[in-house]
Amino acid sequence: MNRSLCDRVCIVGVGETDFVRGTDKSLAQLLIEASVHACTDAGLHPSEIDGIMSPWRYNIRCEDMAAGLGVKELKFSGRSEMGGASAVAAIQAAALAVDHGIAEYVVVATGQRGYSGPRLGGMDPRILDFNNTIMPNPEYRDNMEYPYGLMVPMQYFSLHANRWFYEYNPDPIGMQIVAMTSREHAHNNSRAYMKGRVMTAEDYQKSPMLVSPFRLLDCSLEVDGAGAVIVTSKKNAHRFKKPVYIAGIAEGHAHVPDDLPTRPDILDMGITYAAPRALAMAGISLDEVDFAEIYDCFTFIVLRQLEEIGFCQRGEASEFVKNGRITYGGQLPMNTHGGLLSQAHIVGINHVVEAVKQLRGESGAAQVADARIGLVTGYGDMGDGSIAILHN
Repeated sequence: MNRSLCDRVCIVGVGETDFVRGTDKSLAQLLIEASVHACTDAGLHPSEIDGIMSPWRYNIRCEDMAAGLGVKELKFSGRSEMGGASAVAAIQAAALAVDHGIAEYVVVATGQRGYSGPRLGGMDPRILDFNNTIMPNPEYRDNMEYPYGLMVPMQYFSLHANRWFYEYNPDPIGMQIVAMTSREHAHNNSRAYMKGRVMTAEDYQKSPMLVSPFRLLDCSLEVDGAGAVIVTSKKNAHRFKKPVYIAGIAEGHAHVPDDLPTRPDILDMGITYAAPRALAMAGISLDEVDFAEIYDCFTFIVLRQLEEIGFCQRGEASEFVKNGRITYGGQLPMNTHGGLLSQAHIVGINHVVEAVKQLRGESGAAQVADARIGLVTGYGDMGDGSIAILHN
């Protein structure tokens, strides 16, 4: 059993910007702002940061982040190229750096100008260039997929979703439950973009079908914003009031990780391989998890991750989420901040921020009672997965 990082590394600061639709700030400004908030939360001066994991996409360099933060000496830097799995995977890299003494305080920041920049939901002619900065194997995309209209994530993921429905015939109500639960949870989060915007079952069912089986309200939000966390080693934990420890962490990649149609099993996902390793590192079973922050670029992806992590068998996730199981007071409160669906899509770092707040007891009206162990995931590109088990 690999217990190499268990309880050796902790998260000591978290920060977020406001989440808006329309900003004059550059992505670099948003990332630096979120990082400064994380430093303030930790009680660190930004100049004490000596490691930076940059966002997974766009041309934001660690040097630009270091200059903006006033870093005195940058000892470690890196990128994580796993789409929405990048935030948690980057924390794994940061954990290795601080555990081995390469750096003392590493900031991991992600975000996007998801509304003010090129929009996946818009008609911006730059969208193909944008896609080629975020998707693997751009030559394959350019020559084999884009000419036939396979261009944006909801189209890619619909291939996986429709195969799942064909193979297992799950109840489609599961997707609606995920969407509506996320919206209900957003009302308890002052930072959620959708706070106060009620979603009824009729709203969901009447929302436009964009790419079968995804309705508009199955899709995550296009907003502008960023978030950040600060990672350090256990030896520095005494400096901080409420360190949250990493019990287990892992990343995983599906077979044929750069494509879906040529994959031997289109339902193969990186989280399938990452989850057992993270749980083994933490030395826990799933029934010990008090809450989960599951990456939710689409409602369907939430259901599939629950299955591949092992909360239920393939085809059973729709039944798993019924009867209030994933809301406050349920067996597995999930996406307690509203998630990417109803708080903000900032590439998943907000899931980590929320998990840390839950374990500190700082989530206010969204607080899960007696939360001790939280699970956070990331999902990206063609099924890359990442997972962290955190505890107080």
